[in-house]
Amino acid sequence: MDSIALRLETEIYLLVLSSRLSPSRKPHATQLRLSGGKEEVNYKEGYPPPVSPQQVKDKKVSISFCSGTCPVLISFHSLPKHALLSVGLWLSATSPSEAAPLKRAAVIPENDAFYTPPAGYESAALGTVLKTRPVPNSLAAFSLLPQNIAAAWQILYRTSDSSGNAQATVTTVIEPHNANASRVLSYQVAEDSAWEACAPSYVLQKGSSLSGVATQAELLVMDAALSRGWYVVTPDYEGPNASFTAGLQAGHATLDSIRAVLASTNVTGIKANADVALWGYSGGALASGWAAELQPSYAPELRIIGAALGGTPVDLNATLNAVNKGPFVGLVPAGILGLASQYPDLAAYVDSVLIPSKKANFYKAKSQCLAADIIQFLGQDFNSYVNTTNFLNSPIATKVLTENHMGKFVPKIPLHMYHAINDEIVPFAPAKALYSQYCSQGASIQFVADELSEHVILLITGAADAILWLQDRFNGVTAATGCSNRTTATSALDPGALPVFGELLFNDLGALVGLPIGPLSIT
Repeated sequence: MDSIALRLETEIYLLVLSSRLSPSRKPHATQLRLSGGKEEVNYKEGYPPPVSPQQVKDKKVSISFCSGTCPVLISFHSLPKHALLSVGLWLSATSPSEAAPLKRAAVIPENDAFYTPPAGYESAALGTVLKTRPVPNSLAAFSLLPQNIAAAWQILYRTSDSSGNAQATVTTVIEPHNANASRVLSYQVAEDSAWEACAPSYVLQKGSSLSGVATQAELLVMDAALSRGWYVVTPDYEGPNASFTAGLQAGHATLDSIRAVLASTNVTGIKANADVALWGYSGGALASGWAAELQPSYAPELRIIGAALGGTPVDLNATLNAVNKGPFVGLVPAGILGLASQYPDLAAYVDSVLIPSKKANFYKAKSQCLAADIIQFLGQDFNSYVNTTNFLNSPIATKVLTENHMGKFVPKIPLHMYHAINDEIVPFAPAKALYSQYCSQGASIQFVADELSEHVILLITGAADAILWLQDRFNGVTAATGCSNRTTATSALDPGALPVFGELLFNDLGALVGLPIGPLSIT
């Protein structure tokens, strides 16, 4: 089965699963059509009945749905492969208020007092633990399937925003069965949204909205680390204002999360001198990369053993232009509004150039997650929302985008960077240029260029290499000094990758059916 067919099966399965999780929701879909060979099946006016992934293989699939009075037809066989993701997410693209009520629905951050810091917290040191609690609801894949872990906690801690102002945000600490208290992986998810209810501390809980399905899916990547006995920490690095794409904010919050976690021994059992590694893909690589750059100056006392960065958005201007008019153009309003939450001058400028009749639609990105953004802005031209033809290159936008361009500092920790040559969301060239820049300044990096994957696929195909590289760091294997780069047809076939993929698949299937997550014994 080729990667497109596999992707097709996966996305349709998620679509059907989403519809069955919230049976009282009014359907956006009016028709699902599967056709191929002698078989043709039409599901009209409502939710599709049970459909297995096998029924979808090698068939042409189309979904029609209507927003307002204008029907839109999405056909799998007529769209480029990277558009499949948006179809797989559309049914989940609703806010918590639209979802069917659950007995113990997770509480969104703005309605949860835990997220409010105590009076006077501003005077506390960076990384200070302000509050702790067990996660209110069990962690669950796709908001439904509880993860069988030893324990999970939330920590509210002191950090700082892009300007150095005091801020408090939350990190989630996950303990697997038979955990090794000396190994901590800080995994930064690709939140990719400008709404605080898309943060991992909320969307990873059972009973949270399926609008965070993209982040919820990354729990299965975290399971790969948990199965090795590593504690996994995932911070709300965008902060309380959901400052998506703000690099300084993300780096500060990630590093202060590590400080807080290492100070949580009496709660989590993590050793104060534990080895810590970073990992993130796409938006998560932005946070991880900025943390790696800032660590020598912002948190020099932290001993971080390495970072794995995949699909790294080095140049925000390049990324925003790359996705315009395509399936992922919803990242543009989310990214701009995320930055605007950190830069008042940019916020005022954006508001001044938005076309009045389109302003409300644009600002919806402040109250919905990635899935909804993808659907709402699908294929649109961002420039049609503003009354200027040079928005991203305006003096104010240029200043902010330049400040959030990676490469201002040099990481002192070893890096494993991987990127798809044909990445249609985060361009390859800026990442390769950053690699060269880092190397010229004395960094130690292993860079892997993947020929066949695109952005979303490499999240999966690049995971095995990342795990193996991180495992070596935790095992005390010294990373090679200096830089190396190689090109591979697909990271999935790299030496050692296939057995790890088999292990990942086994562990993820086990996690989905409730088997204990963690090694058989403490390692």
